[in-house]
Amino acid sequence: MQNLKTIRTLRMKDLPSKVGFQPSTIYGLIAQGKFPKPFKLAPGGRAAGWDEVVIDAWICQRREDQ
Repeated sequence: MQNLKTIRTLRMKDLPSKVGFQPSTIYGLIAQGKFPKPFKLAPGGRAAGWDEVVIDAWICQRREDQ
C-alpha cells in the first residue's frame, strides 16, 4: 500500500495555539520577514493560509537558533 502524506493548510485561527503568538504578533513578524508569508487559497480571494509543513519547519528552526 502506498504511503500518502496529508497536506494540511493552517488558517490564522489555528496558528496561535501552534506557535504561541497572537495574530497581531504573527502579522508583525510577517511584516519584518521573520515569519512565513501566507498564500491565497483562491486566486483573487481574501482567504489565506499556511502549509503546516512550513510552519513546523519555522518552529524547528527557532529551536535550533536558541
